[in-house]
Order: sequence, then structure tokens, then C-alpha cells
Amino acid sequence: MNITKKDIDTLNAVITVNIDKTDFQPKVDSILKDYRKTASIPGFRKGQVPVGMIKKQYEQSAIIDEVNKLLQEALNKFLIEEKLDILGNPLPKPDENFSWENDKFTFDFELGMAPKFEINLDTKKKITLNKITADKSFIDDEVKNIKKQYGKIVSQTEVVEGGRMVGDFTFDYKDEAQEKNATVDLDQIKGKVNQKKFLGKKVGDVVSLKTKGLFNDDHDLMNALGLDHDDAHGFKENVDFKITEVNKTDLAELNQELFDKLFGKDKIKSEKELREEIKKSAEKQFQNQADQQFLNASTDYLIENTKFDLPADFLKKWLQVSGDKQLTEDEAKAEYERSEKGLRYQLIEGQIAKENKLVVNLEDLRAYAGEVVTSQYMQYGMPAPSEEDLKPVVDNVLANQEETKRMSEQLMSQKLLDFYKEKLSYKNKEVTYKEFVEETYK
Repeated sequence: MNITKKDIDTLNAVITVNIDKTDFQPKVDSILKDYRKTASIPGFRKGQVPVGMIKKQYEQSAIIDEVNKLLQEALNKFLIEEKLDILGNPLPKPDENFSWENDKFTFDFELGMAPKFEINLDTKKKITLNKITADKSFIDDEVKNIKKQYGKIVSQTEVVEGGRMVGDFTFDYKDEAQEKNATVDLDQIKGKVNQKKFLGKKVGDVVSLKTKGLFNDDHDLMNALGLDHDDAHGFKENVDFKITEVNKTDLAELNQELFDKLFGKDKIKSEKELREEIKKSAEKQFQNQADQQFLNASTDYLIENTKFDLPADFLKKWLQVSGDKQLTEDEAKAEYERSEKGLRYQLIEGQIAKENKLVVNLEDLRAYAGEVVTSQYMQYGMPAPSEEDLKPVVDNVLANQEETKRMSEQLMSQKLLDFYKEKLSYKNKEVTYKEFVEETYK
């Protein structure tokens, strides 16, 4: 057997594998000998079938199986030994003159080579790292939500100020008639004009509405109608809302009983302390969102400022045949265009991790899994487990390959985030949560 590589250019190459009869025939003969011992053919005793008949019936399939095994082993070994950094998998080149009747076989495989490039971490334009604050308006809303959540629901005969309606939206979406049950607070409706359409309405009444500007937040429209996120921001269809239930929540009092229910006995003793706790808790959660936005911005910067070519034609051909369903040329082209940005970042991230020794090891995974498990215990009001009790739980978590993969990705994202904060130039910006959402998701 002989295997060689020919470079077409810096991003494309061809591997040629030559397999001779001497490479596969001894194994094929052994297989046929075993077949002869067990073959059951009418007119012949077991083990006495003529060799010629066995060869005629089984030899070619045995050759095909053995040659394919040799071929796969040779390819894998060559790629490893030559330390070839490829994209996708080798693609066999069709040969119109190929025949399994020959004594020698030649197989050509196209390779898409990973590009060589340098990463410049010296950002000319500073990336923004937001510090998201919970302002008075946000805290007021959270206090109001707590009062509603723990308040008493009182049935009403008609829709009143501060009321809540349960009903069914009917509308057209994606060329189909839709019906979606939803619960809507009157306070969610934007503007006095729209709110007046509901006031005084009773069970069984139908309210016709324009969805543009219907809710204070487009995400409320998305949830109420069950829309895709992107569609919700531009949705302008008319809808009907048939009311099936009307009620109002008598808000809960901010007293010690409620504070104890929320945080444990005597941990919060006043509305002022409640507001401080809301602010502290919210801003801790906001930091995760700010970090993710910074990670996304850093990713976009690196993709935009790290220039290299890809073996695009090869990758489109590979995408055609790599999935469960074979794609057309147009489908593969569209898929390549969708995935190109992600592929570029995978290559950049891989090089950053390799050059800076950013790795997720088993010790990291165990520590992180332990933190997740401990946090879950505490969320359910349970004491943190001891190290001895924690170990089998962590073992069980990491036995799940999907969960281990997810945690590994989260840990690598954190390592990259820390790396970018250290190496990239950025500016801090203080924003309210509302400003952050408007700026990030506009």
C-alpha cells in the first residue's frame, strides 16, 4: 500500500491511496476459508462446497469490505502521522473507470486544509463592557410584581383599571389561522387608547386590535401570540381577543410575613431592605448578561479583524454529503453562507485556546459541576451537601455526555471571557437594564 499527498494550493490538497492485491488478498482468502466451513448450499455437505463456488459467490463482497477497512485505517493513520489540520472530512473523488475486478485500486480524496493566520488582539476601537444597574424604575416594577404574585385574585364582572383578562387570540400567522390562549394584564397594554378598548368589557366580548404598538414590550406580544422572536418585533397583523375570564389582583401588603416568605425569617425587615436586596440580586444576574454581550462583541471583533481564506468550494461539497440528508448545490451554498461566520470563529477560538493554553480539564469540570449541584440544593432550601455527599452526585452528572459537553462549553466560554477582559481593549459603560435591552436587542 502507498499513500501520498499532493498540494493543490494552500487550502486544498489531494490524498492518493494505492492498494495492491497483496495488501488485501491474504485476509480475503482467510475469510473465504471460514465461509466454506459454515456455508450451507443445497447439494453440498457443510464444509465441502467447492472453493470456486465460494469465490464466485462471496469473494467480491469480501474484497470490498477488506479494501474499505484498509482504506479507512490508512487515511486516519496518515492524517494523524502527518499532523494535517483539515476542515470537514476527506471527500472521495469519483473515478468513472474504477472496477472491483482489478487487482490494484487507486483512491483519490480531496482535502480542505485549515488556513494559517495571525490573531491581532490590539483593538483599535474599544469594545464596550456594560455595567447594568437596577434603577428605581426597575426596582419599582419588581416590587409591584412581588405584590401581584403574592396578592389575592378577585373575580370581576368587567375589565377594570389594573385588571387582568384571560382569553383567546385569533389571527393569521405564517399563512395559517392561529388560536392562542393568553393571560393579559391591562398594564401590559400600551397607551390609553388601547386600554380603553378593554375597559368595561365582559366575559364573551371580543376585542379587535392592531398588534403594532399593542404591548409596552414586544416580548409580551411574542409570548401572548406564541411568535418567533424575530417576527414579534415586526408583527403588524390584526387580531381578535375573546375574553373568557376577568379578574383583578388585590396587591399583597409589604409586611414581615411576606418578607419571611420570600427570604426566610427576619432576613429582610423593611421595604428599604427589600429594595436593596432586589437591586443586589438583579445586578448580579445582569452581570451575566453584560458578560455574554461583551463575549459576543469580542467574537464579532475578532471575526471582522482576523482575515483569512477558507476552502469554500470544498466545504460546500462536503456540506452536500455530510448530513443525514444529501443537499442540493444551492442548499449547500446557503448552508455554507449561514455557517461561515461560526466556522471562522471556531478556528479563531481554537487558535487562541491553543496558543494561550486555555483548556478545560477534569478538575475544572468537577469543581464546576459541584458548584451547579450546590446551587440547586440551595435554590430548593436544602443545606449545601458535604464533600463526601457531593462526589457521587457529581459523578452522576458527569456520566451524562451531553451534560459534560454543555458544561465544558460553558467553562471554555468563561476562560475566553476572562482572557478577552485581560487582553482586549475595552471601555466600561454604565446603563440601566432597559437601556441595555434596547441597545443590545434593537
